[in-house]
Amino acid sequence: MGTVIRFIKKLNFYNISKGLKYLRHFGVKEFLIRLSDRVEPDEVPYGPWYEKHRANEEELKRQSMRKWKDPVLISIAVPLYRTPPVFLEQMIDSVKAQSYPYWELCLANGSPEDEALTAALARYESEPQIRVQTLTENLGIAGNTNAAIEMAKGDYIGLLDHDDLLAPDALYEVADAITRCGKGEAGTKQGAERANKSAGHGGIPELIYTDEDKVESDLSRHFQPNLKPDFSPDLLRSNNYICHFLVFARTLYEKVGGFDSRYDGAQDHDFILRCTEKADGICHIPRILYHWRVSAKSTADNPTSKEYAYEAGVRAVEAHLERCGLKGEVTRKKDFGFYRIKYEVTGEPLVSVVIPNKDETETLKTCLNSIFEKTAWKNFEIIIVENNSETKEIFDYYKEIDGRNGIHVVYYEKTDSPNAPESGGGFNYSAVNNFGIRHAKGDYILCMNNDMEVISPDWMTELLGHCTRPDTGVVGARLYYPDDTIQHAGIVIGIGGVSGVAGNVFVGLKRGHTGYMHRESLQQDLSAVTAACMMFRREAYDAVGGFEEKLAVAFNDVDFCLKVREAGYLVVYDPYAELYHCESKTRGAEDTDVKARRFQRELEYMRTRWIRILKEGDPYYNRNLSLTKWNYSLRGDAS
Repeated sequence: MGTVIRFIKKLNFYNISKGLKYLRHFGVKEFLIRLSDRVEPDEVPYGPWYEKHRANEEELKRQSMRKWKDPVLISIAVPLYRTPPVFLEQMIDSVKAQSYPYWELCLANGSPEDEALTAALARYESEPQIRVQTLTENLGIAGNTNAAIEMAKGDYIGLLDHDDLLAPDALYEVADAITRCGKGEAGTKQGAERANKSAGHGGIPELIYTDEDKVESDLSRHFQPNLKPDFSPDLLRSNNYICHFLVFARTLYEKVGGFDSRYDGAQDHDFILRCTEKADGICHIPRILYHWRVSAKSTADNPTSKEYAYEAGVRAVEAHLERCGLKGEVTRKKDFGFYRIKYEVTGEPLVSVVIPNKDETETLKTCLNSIFEKTAWKNFEIIIVENNSETKEIFDYYKEIDGRNGIHVVYYEKTDSPNAPESGGGFNYSAVNNFGIRHAKGDYILCMNNDMEVISPDWMTELLGHCTRPDTGVVGARLYYPDDTIQHAGIVIGIGGVSGVAGNVFVGLKRGHTGYMHRESLQQDLSAVTAACMMFRREAYDAVGGFEEKLAVAFNDVDFCLKVREAGYLVVYDPYAELYHCESKTRGAEDTDVKARRFQRELEYMRTRWIRILKEGDPYYNRNLSLTKWNYSLRGDAS
């Protein structure tokens, strides 16, 4: 009821009209879910947070006094079309207020018939850093943008929409990132890595993007911050999360060929996809440096206003996949501007499903029955790793299933791995799985807990579609508790409770809700996923030496994923592979001194082995987000 009351207080004619459009599009149930997600109050209110974290006058003054050696000229390209003069003036003022002085503003007017706009532009034509060109006709958003870029003289070009605003330190932060990566640290590999930690892209950045927020049309309120991860190719295919503020090298623009009018409406998504395919370096600056103005006609506030743009987005992603040599079906999600890719699996590769088990007869039966009854993919084998069971019932069950329907029972009889003494009660998840994998025949291994139950029939096909991509090493699924709340939607490094090493995100989120920026429901790259249901390529497993047996219980999946990423593979989260997970039913609680000592050893191992990512932060998260909450809340002072 509180949600409805807050919504009613915000009602006006425009919001009612927009709400009715959303209601027709989503239906009553999904509309109410999205309404709840949209208007529930933030745990850390954004307005005060933004004021505290924006650059203050003292910082801006310090930036303006910096002496730059061989400064980079940044050209800001702005396509204009029937721009309200007040919006034009505010946009230009935001550029003139930059603390970095080496810029030029290139304005291409695609509405020569607009007398008010022409008159407003005339006031700026004499300013040396502002260049104005009135086109003979409207060339469309792509053509107008290319015209603005063709005016530019800078080595780097930034894109600014005609009614949006730059934060006063935006160009300073961009120039600083370029300098740190190249000139400031002599182009060293270490400098490049510090400035660019993104998915294998190193070197001086040719593509740079920042975080952003939205601002009311009258500039009275900032809201909906978009706090982005470092470069995530799968997330970019799911949604143009990069968007604003985008800066790119002139050399990159020349390599990719500019904006393509065939994708008008999604021309920026198409352009960014092509840039990421060619860029030598991609750099993300985790600061709110761009303010996207909302209005009745803008997609920032009313996505239904540009329905054609989303079809163009489908075509843009399809063309990107073709250029990358990937085969997949691209479809629109109900949320505007978001897409799903169903990757094609070539041939019928064998999947080896490895399931450790100790005593849990009924739990294992439920798991196996759900696999056989609900799995569309047929070419798989199941390896049950018997781990020191004690009941007659389970051994009778093994005799019943062993050798049938592709099931093989193998017996792991060690109480401890030689690499992990005192593992705590004899259980060593890493050693048990490594043992089972040695018996696997498939090129694709699927580690699975015995307390899983399949939901979506295409779950194995979904995982396999990603895993057969040459760039991908590990794929994880979306897992629910039996009460239909999220148990696993990916893992963030540095988050979570006592350990501060890693933790699941969106835990407890109700099924059907999509979380921050719909992130829970999108295919994306992450640092880690849970091995409760994890598929990986055998070659990736072999390359990193399998699961670390010093990690008997905790963090072994996180360590494995980080090693796979270190070896150059992606770790992908696919929400369309869905299963139920009754977590930790078999293993039991950490309730003895031996187990407590084991956990501390494993904790120390992770903090030592992965000290760099723990210090610098998870590249697929954002330093402005909480490390104590699981729902992508803003980071407060205590986080």
